[in-house]
Amino acid sequence: MYAERLSRLQSELRQRQIDCLALIPGANMRYMTGLDFHLMERPTIGFFPKDSKPVFVLGALEVPRIKAAIESGSLYEADVVSYTDAEGPDLAYEQAMMGLPEIQRYAVEYLTMRVMEIKIVQRHVPVAAMQDAGPVMDVLRLRKSSEEVAAMRRAIAISEGALEDVLGRLKLGMTEREIANMLTLAQLEAGGGVVPFEPIVLIGPNAALPHGTPGSRPLKNGEVLLIDFGTTSGGYISDITRTFFVGQPSERDRAVYEAVLAANEAGRAASAPGVSCQDVDRAARAAIDDAGYGEYFIHRTGHGIGMEGHEGPYIREGNPLPLDPGMAYTIEPGIYLAGEIGVRIEDNLVVTETGVEILTTFPRNLRTLDL
Repeated sequence: MYAERLSRLQSELRQRQIDCLALIPGANMRYMTGLDFHLMERPTIGFFPKDSKPVFVLGALEVPRIKAAIESGSLYEADVVSYTDAEGPDLAYEQAMMGLPEIQRYAVEYLTMRVMEIKIVQRHVPVAAMQDAGPVMDVLRLRKSSEEVAAMRRAIAISEGALEDVLGRLKLGMTEREIANMLTLAQLEAGGGVVPFEPIVLIGPNAALPHGTPGSRPLKNGEVLLIDFGTTSGGYISDITRTFFVGQPSERDRAVYEAVLAANEAGRAASAPGVSCQDVDRAARAAIDDAGYGEYFIHRTGHGIGMEGHEGPYIREGNPLPLDPGMAYTIEPGIYLAGEIGVRIEDNLVVTETGVEILTTFPRNLRTLDL
């Protein structure tokens, strides 16, 4: 699998006339190697030339893992250059860069590469032109394989089971932070891996903050409970949001919920191979506009999911990218009335040859919690 990914990467580099791509620990490195190195004060960089084998420079304590992967055949052939804490990284990077073909254009991860790694590269290829590696890696990662989708299904099943478990144990007076901790533990106990982000659990007017942080607000009757959470399985994530009411909602709050539900349904219904990302966004947005809450839908309709919580494709206005089989993403419209209420309903989808598969199955209908 990793040899095939390397072949695709090098083909893309040649097409774009990029001589070398540099990756640091993170999702892209994990995608290309299957190895999860720590991002720390010891710089680790993988160099991927367009026509020759990769070169990895890393601290000595990381060498056994990558050499074992190469020797077992699970990873392609690569040169490994290491350094100890006493030696420091400078000579190792000098040796590695001298062994690479001539570099006139290279790509680095604009979103994640730190100044430390960029300066290392620039010291050794000072006159080379630098560009973003993001578009290159997007070509590889946008379309998920059946194995990748299966991993996401497992993550989603773990999350959905954990959510139902936690809902059954809620009591009035529990705080946002307590519920978030319960949810994290429930996912771990059900077999989930490292959570891709801390659960967003918000009660009452706090739910009007799309990325609010769980705090000390307690559950009480007459208020909304918004839960946005996920887990990982095999390195792939789930990302689900559901909104509940403690006791019966007011007529206005019910109308807000139904508008978001209609937008969620519209976004899912509009999704299909060949449809542009912005047209899916427009479909979801139109439902909220029609209900009179358009100004309170303040973010894009969705984002890609896979090894990261936010990756391509982005379901937003201004993105004409057509959906292709294998693309996985969220549909998550929301309405946020500051100081009053927030509602969001988020599902995970993958495009198929003939339509889309809705990976999330947790019910979306308005649900009240009688605590």
